[in-house]
Order: sequence, then C-alpha cells, then structure tokens
Amino acid sequence: MEAPVFTERTSVGLDVHARSVAAAAIDGVTGELVQAKLTPSHEHIRSWLAGLQAPVAVAYEAGPTGFGLSRSLNAAGIRCEVVAPSKLQRPRGDRVKTDARDAVHLARLLRLDEITAVTVPSVHQEAARDLVRAREDARGDLMRARHRLSKLLLRQGYVYSGGKAWTGTHDVWLRRTGAQLDSAATRLTFESDYDAVLQMKARRDRLDEAITTIAADCEFTPVLRRLGCLRGIGTLTGLALAVEVGDWDRFTGKTIGSFIGLVPSEYSSGQSRVQGSITKTGNTHLRRLLVEAAWHHRPAYRIGKTMRDRWELAGPAARARGDEGNRRLHHRWNTMRARHKRHTIANVAIARELAGWCWSLAVLDE
Repeated sequence: MEAPVFTERTSVGLDVHARSVAAAAIDGVTGELVQAKLTPSHEHIRSWLAGLQAPVAVAYEAGPTGFGLSRSLNAAGIRCEVVAPSKLQRPRGDRVKTDARDAVHLARLLRLDEITAVTVPSVHQEAARDLVRAREDARGDLMRARHRLSKLLLRQGYVYSGGKAWTGTHDVWLRRTGAQLDSAATRLTFESDYDAVLQMKARRDRLDEAITTIAADCEFTPVLRRLGCLRGIGTLTGLALAVEVGDWDRFTGKTIGSFIGLVPSEYSSGQSRVQGSITKTGNTHLRRLLVEAAWHHRPAYRIGKTMRDRWELAGPAARARGDEGNRRLHHRWNTMRARHKRHTIANVAIARELAGWCWSLAVLDE
C-alpha cells in the first residue's frame, strides 16, 4: 500500500478575508480539532501556527487577498498551498456555509491530499500580470467610452460613413459634429463623452508603452520572443500568455486548452455521449486573446516584414516551429471553411489548437 502524500502532523485550513481569518487545525495523531479567529496579519497567523504540533501544512483558497500569505509562510518554512476554489470537493447535501466550517473543510481535504493547488507566481510575475490586466481594463473602458459617444450621436441622427471609425479622419468628423449639436445640454454631454474617450485612449497608450519596455528585457523575454513566431501573437499577447500561464511545464499541448476553457463541455453516461459548447472555465483574459489571435490565421499565410522582424529575435528552432504552426493553422482554417463550419465556431477550434502551438514554443529548449 502506498504511503499517503501528506507527511506533516497538523493540517490547517484558513478561510481568509480582508479583515478576518477563520482557522482550523487537525492533529493527525490525536485527532484534536483546534479553531480560532485570527486577524489578517501574517505575524499573527505565524504566531498561532507556532503553537501547533509541528510539522504543519496550511491551505487556503485563492482569492482577492492574493498570495502574500503563502509567500510569508513558505519563507518561514511552513508548507502553504493555495487552493483552486472551483476544484474544491463539497458535500452535495451541505446547506450550511460559515467561515469556520469552510476552514475545517479545507483542513480535512488537505490531510486527505484532495486539493488542487494553484501555482503561486513570483513577485515580479504578479507585478507584470497586474500590468497586462490593467491594460485589459483600459481596453474595456475605452470600448465602453467609444460606444457611449457613438450612441449619443446616433440618437441625434449622426452616423459616420467616411471609412474606418476611430481614425484621424473620424476624429475630425467627431469634433465638427459636436459643434453642430443644437442643444447646449447635448453639447455638454458630447464634450464629456469625447473627453472620456481621449483620456481612456491616453491611458491605454501609456500602458502599451510600459508593456513594450518591460517585455524588451525581463525574465519572460525569451518565451515572449518564441511565442512571437506565431501569427497574432504580438508583444501584448505574448507577455500576457507568459505571465498568466507562468509555469508551462505543468501542461501539455492537449491540457493547455482546458486550462483556458477552450475545450467542449461533455456529458456522457452509458452509451450516450453529448458534447456542448466550450467550457469557458479558467483564464478569461487568455481565452479572449487567443480567440482574437486565431482570426489572424484566416487570411493566406505570407511572411511579411513584421513576422521577419519577430523571427530575427528568436532562435532557428523557434522560427521553424512557428512557421510550421502558421501553415498548419491556416490549413485548418481552409479545412473548416470547406466543411462550411460557422466562422465563429471554426475560430474557437483554431484558438484551441493555437494554445497547443504556444505551449510547444514556450517549452522549446533551444
């Protein structure tokens, strides 16, 4: 019989909140349960853990409080696991949920080694991740500001038809149209919405510059340059993939798609097997970026100046692998079109395969 993976004497579950921490400890020898209400202070938590029977292992759910507690406990020599909340096993008939019960539940699952831990990022990785997520928020804010402005003009009967929107020509049209509005209240609304668009665009551009500067020389630069050998994977997308995934070795070319939520849902029982839409679990940000990048593989594959510039930054093995992936993904697009697949469905399938090609480049040893 195999020995249990859990080797510490005491298992501790923490239900961590911004202003309080519910703690529960189970002694593996005596079976004694100890519960306490603690403050979020790392020193207070370490002091309480020091009074338990050593060695001690701790688990708490990933959440808005971040990974500082995990880093603090691991630095003090206490094994701390950050648990994926979506993977926690809970009794179906349990209708009572309290912080204390959640802490006890975590302690029991930790002792049974029935938890799925998330990868704790380094301080630099988390900082870069916050930056790319801030840029994602700025993109969303800019899109909403533009929608408010365009719908305001639409209600006034003004529709731009001079080409692509949000260009220099469109900006001239916007300012000219805003000056023609009849009502003073409407003009004030237009000025407010137009100013919001300019502010959001400036904010997004500043973040783009910061991301470009960081991506040029950081611990993720080698991975980013290899990912850039694929169409649709520029500096922003490449850095987001690198910092959000972190440790690529924990996946394979097949499992990376499920981490991002690009695999079909399934319900199978007996002889029946039903597959539905994609699961949409995991990292929403990466899923959106990969779906957008997959559209770049629809046009004919031609190696232009932008791609050649990216290839110059990567090694020969990465260039060859990227070229193979680009040809394969475009061929898959042609196959989907020949089968008359809906473009949106086909693109999600390409995005799932693109995730596998990204993985192969990220783990490539040059």
